[in-house]
Amino acid sequence: MRASQVDFENAKNQVKLLKKDPGNEVKLQLYALYKQATEGPCKMPKPGVFDFVNKAKWDAWTGLGDLPQETARQNYVDLVSSLSSPESPGQARPGAESKQGAYETLVVTSEDGITKIMLNRPAKKNAITTKMYQELMLALQAAGKDDSALTVLTGNGDYYCSGNDLTNFTDIPPGGVEQKAKDSAVLLRDFVSCFIDFPKPLIAVVNGPAVGISVTLLGLFDAVYASDRATFHTPFSHLGQSPEGCSTYTFPKIMGSAKAAEVLIFGKKLTAGEACAQGLVTQVFPDSTFQKEVWARLKAFAKLPPNAMRASKEVLRRGEREQLHAANAEECRVLQGRWLSDECANAVMAFLSRRAKL
Repeated sequence: MRASQVDFENAKNQVKLLKKDPGNEVKLQLYALYKQATEGPCKMPKPGVFDFVNKAKWDAWTGLGDLPQETARQNYVDLVSSLSSPESPGQARPGAESKQGAYETLVVTSEDGITKIMLNRPAKKNAITTKMYQELMLALQAAGKDDSALTVLTGNGDYYCSGNDLTNFTDIPPGGVEQKAKDSAVLLRDFVSCFIDFPKPLIAVVNGPAVGISVTLLGLFDAVYASDRATFHTPFSHLGQSPEGCSTYTFPKIMGSAKAAEVLIFGKKLTAGEACAQGLVTQVFPDSTFQKEVWARLKAFAKLPPNAMRASKEVLRRGEREQLHAANAEECRVLQGRWLSDECANAVMAFLSRRAKL
């Protein structure tokens, strides 16, 4: 049943009555759906590269493509309804097998002893927003306590994850860029800690290209399975930044200091085969059979005694947990300084300028 114009007008008025700020990501969704419902596909010229706010709005609207106006109107009404409901959209419902409605940027499901956390921003190549960082922490905390035997992280669409979403840099708090850098460092440290301390087998199913933090975190997974079309790229120096995700500890341990430097300092992009040869990836599968082969293997793993797997992981992780947390803290400290540097600001601006010309 499609939403009527009356439903749409009521939803528009309901937005004004929301008691809690839904966050920038949701507000962008609401803006885009409203514009699509009332005006159709975006025909506005692309804003300038330094007009971050209008650029984010333009990206959200154009990201809807040719979505019919009736569908956009229905989606707008549904989204407003979810925001107005008593149940918070950021909390998983107890006992729910499918938790898509519990998150805005993820799809979380539990089946066959496996909790699957899927990054769900395919139109943005699963770029990680601040909201996604927060939701991933919630999803990992819930997965660590549920009845599943193991947890899988993967991406929806052609990309596994394209790294940080550039809109993260547009939400400057009253304390200015210094406060933004401090808050971001705290968020990053807490986020990476969730991976360090995760109690169950954690497996990455890398369905496509991976960039930035989605690559550096792989050293904290217990297994990494990749499609042969996946690539692994950490262009930190190109952006005036430095590595995170405990990669300054895990990468030299996995692939040796020289290979780690080539990836983390000089930004060498690895093919799936190269990443496997260097020990970052457990196994590579043909893209045509990737999902079938990987999930058959994961379902077999999920039948193993879960407490035994948890105990084995604890023994493996216990000896290096202190070093991992120390590496995480130091990486975040260095990054906080990098984010405040002119070198980083100039590199990011140059990157944005190049993208604007494409």
